[in-house]
Amino acid sequence: MESRSATETNSAQVRNAWARIRNSPRWIAAIALLLRVGWIIVGHTYKFKATDDNFSFGWEMGRIGASLASGHGFSSPFGPATGPTAWEPPLYPYLTAGIFLLFGIYSKASAFVLLTLNSIFSALTCIPIFLIARRLFSEKVATVSAWAWALLPNIIFWCTRAIWETSLAALLLTTIIWVALTLEDRDGWMPWFEFGLLWGITALSSTSLLSFLPAAGLWAWYRRARRGKRSLTGVALASVVFFACITPWLVRNYQTFGKFIFIRDNLGAELRLGNGPGADGTLMLHLDATHDVNAMRQFQSMGELPYIAMRRRQALDFIEADYARFVRLCVKRFIYFWAGPPKATQPRWMNAMKNSLFLAWSVLMFWGLARALRLRKPGAWLLFWLVLLYPAVYYAVYSIPRYRHPIEPEMAMLAVFALSEGGKRTGPRTWNGKSLL
Repeated sequence: MESRSATETNSAQVRNAWARIRNSPRWIAAIALLLRVGWIIVGHTYKFKATDDNFSFGWEMGRIGASLASGHGFSSPFGPATGPTAWEPPLYPYLTAGIFLLFGIYSKASAFVLLTLNSIFSALTCIPIFLIARRLFSEKVATVSAWAWALLPNIIFWCTRAIWETSLAALLLTTIIWVALTLEDRDGWMPWFEFGLLWGITALSSTSLLSFLPAAGLWAWYRRARRGKRSLTGVALASVVFFACITPWLVRNYQTFGKFIFIRDNLGAELRLGNGPGADGTLMLHLDATHDVNAMRQFQSMGELPYIAMRRRQALDFIEADYARFVRLCVKRFIYFWAGPPKATQPRWMNAMKNSLFLAWSVLMFWGLARALRLRKPGAWLLFWLVLLYPAVYYAVYSIPRYRHPIEPEMAMLAVFALSEGGKRTGPRTWNGKSLL
């Protein structure tokens, strides 16, 4: 009897401990980090091929980081010496350069450290996911959303395989949304300081996310105004902090290139990779300077800004020649952003299966967003503006799966919310208080 009682006591303690762990965002984040680092070690993902002269080790980010670490400054995004660059925002290349200085340029140790840092960013994202989903939906949705982020293979893939700012962007954006949601509850200058600082860091890390900045700021202002709270001083402070973060880099760009460049300069070249003769809505990688010898020669002989201007003119000429064709390409890119782009794989069914899951996740997200808007969940319109604004530039340029990752945390919350609502009866639909049945 004593042995049975002791066993039951131990079992109860284990269940209680698991209940605490299961519902704790910190524990979920810790487990997520262990899984990610474990996969880096077991899967040897820190071993990048050297046959492409290490270009797959961070691509342009890695090249600029290597240039910085070797004393040649923020330059040469493709490898050959091409002079100063503004091809990428500065934060992640400088982070990469710091790791290269400590652990060696393109070394396995540097790869392991950088992938581990990405994994830390990804694991920490579990915490704002939990906080946001709990505020918007429920404790249950918050817990499942955080676990989904911690465990899903497609989420783990990017932080353990790609040396890029993708996982940091997801963490920054999700934290920004949490701060925006709580601005209506908090008083004083600190929340606005945090808002401006986070956006400043984001601008220097993942500039494309800035399309969401006006909506996030206006939404927070509106929510505070509804409570009778003033925001003008706070908005001014956030703006000062934001510009204080980015101004040194803007000054660097002006001094380096002799003209104003807002953080990065490669939009014209990217526009050409999606628009031109033979465009089908996908990335025309064969035109990129890293894959086309003639393009690389042009880049080297012309210099970065004239090369980008040439590419932008080519793309705009193509667009202006047939606007209807451009619209059709944008529709294709919209589909590829949410359903996955076509890709040659072996076996052939593999890409179809991946894209089916990609699309299913998007459908669940849109369902959850529509449901949240209909139920007037707090913050639903903030997520609506994110889904509307952030992907817009990729509809005009081109889309690859990595571009969707920064908003995957919000997609996870909405998808889990949709599944949690799937079996609920909502009663007759109404409009202006009148039944539609």
